[in-house]
Amino acid sequence: MIKILKNLAFYKWIVLAVFGLIFVQSMSDLFLPTLMADIIDKGVVVGDTPYIWKIGGFMMLVAALGAIASVFASYYSAKAAMGLGRDLRRNVFNKVEQFSLQEFDEVGTASLITRTTNDITQVQQVVIMMLRMVVSAPIMLVGGIIMAVSKDAKLSLVIVVTMPVLIGSVLLILYKGMPLFQMVQKRLDRLNLVVRENLTGIRVIRAFNRETEEKVRLNKANKELTDVSIKVNKIMAFMMPVMMLVMNLTVVAIIWFGGIRIDNGGMMIGDLMAYIQYVMQIMFALLMASMMFIMVPRAAVSAKRINEVLNMKPVILDEGTKRADLEHGTLEFDQVTFSYPGAEEPALSNISFTARPGEITAIIGGTGSGKTTLVNLIPRFYDITSGTIRVNGVDIRELSHEEVRSKIGYVPQKAVLFTGTIADNIRFGKENARQDEMEHAAQIAQAADFIGQMKDGYQSNIEQGGSNVSGGQKQRLAIARALVRKPDLYIFDDSFSALDYKTDANLRAALKDETKDATVLLVAQRVSTVVDANQIIVLDNGHIAGIGTHKELLQTNDVYREIVESQLSEEEIA
Repeated sequence: MIKILKNLAFYKWIVLAVFGLIFVQSMSDLFLPTLMADIIDKGVVVGDTPYIWKIGGFMMLVAALGAIASVFASYYSAKAAMGLGRDLRRNVFNKVEQFSLQEFDEVGTASLITRTTNDITQVQQVVIMMLRMVVSAPIMLVGGIIMAVSKDAKLSLVIVVTMPVLIGSVLLILYKGMPLFQMVQKRLDRLNLVVRENLTGIRVIRAFNRETEEKVRLNKANKELTDVSIKVNKIMAFMMPVMMLVMNLTVVAIIWFGGIRIDNGGMMIGDLMAYIQYVMQIMFALLMASMMFIMVPRAAVSAKRINEVLNMKPVILDEGTKRADLEHGTLEFDQVTFSYPGAEEPALSNISFTARPGEITAIIGGTGSGKTTLVNLIPRFYDITSGTIRVNGVDIRELSHEEVRSKIGYVPQKAVLFTGTIADNIRFGKENARQDEMEHAAQIAQAADFIGQMKDGYQSNIEQGGSNVSGGQKQRLAIARALVRKPDLYIFDDSFSALDYKTDANLRAALKDETKDATVLLVAQRVSTVVDANQIIVLDNGHIAGIGTHKELLQTNDVYREIVESQLSEEEIA
């Protein structure tokens, strides 16, 4: 929590202004009971009306000053806290942007969303309260005790008895509540995960009639969060009645013993009234402190979770300094082995091949053979365990992430579109792409026809996740996005799977001329897609089972022949 609060240094003048304003407000609140005692003892009791008006008017000025200070203190404390929240969200987002896929797998997307939203909100709320209370509560507590003792020292023995009860109650609640606050955030993560999976997977859920089962899963996660939240609130609910009971019993005791003191002539009525006000201020200060003790532990849990993200060191560091300007488009794998964290066996073992400009290198293999894993290593989404990957003759670990990825036009297995227009999505590949460049890329990607049929053409809106276009249209827009970049290396990760055979054939024919000066790495399930490749790499359980042309592999490689026979008839093979 302290580490998070250090970020308030940027708002130090605002924080100092808040402290100054709170000091003025607190002193105003402490001064008012003394003025009230004066009105009663020197005005009401003796019937001096001018004195009542005089001191009453002064009280109004003091109260107005306190109110103005309070309003400005609230404004500036909110400004500092909201600014801190904005900075934390920006820092967390920027940090997450540096993560490799390994860190995403480790923390989880749902948890990262919760940490960026709910956790930072918790910190914001407690910072607002702290800025108000960290000065006010001590001043009111100490000032109230001093003023109360100055009015009647003997009567202050009542406070000495009640304060340990209040402090003990707060500490007990803190001890019981802290572990539950941690549990609340974990259960919130779980609920967020279930909701997110339900919303993103709604088509699959409905297709398999799993609505009932998913409702049960959501209800379970919801109930788990509800149960632990109820436990927390039961403990918190116990505190307020205890505080109020102690406060009211204290006031009763003061009136009782104060009445005896007035009877004996040891105290005046005004002083007793002022004394009650000061005791109420003392109790209120303790109440504010107890609220702080309740909120701070939960915010501390949230701050810890935020710091975990901010302190997480990416496995893949962006420390490269070299440039990759030579041998444009050359991609080389040299004895590359890769294992996922915690996996018993490598996902890829001793992979070696070279892909050259002007050639199409296809990768084919069964499900789980490591095709997508292989292409994910090239942009350094994951880092290799051993061996070397070279782009344009340079080890990618010696290049910056920006340098490596600027050479690549990547079309993922699952086409991802962003909210905005079609033009915005194509320009994602090249920010300053001209209209003619976008149209050319769309033409090659076989997307121009359906774009032209849309009402606003390239300015047509794409909804979240591309839900208003088909799977094939998504893939073609993702291909156009890569083409407009004109990179040295194209990576198509099973990017034609949603296309019909005619569109697939037309697209591959158009790509031949468009990518003649670049290296093309093509991952595919269909044999028809890879049959014309310059070289085909056959993967089997993370190993290279063979490299060659379609004809060569058909004659010499059993794994490839098995794949071909499963898709093509004997006439087509011949």
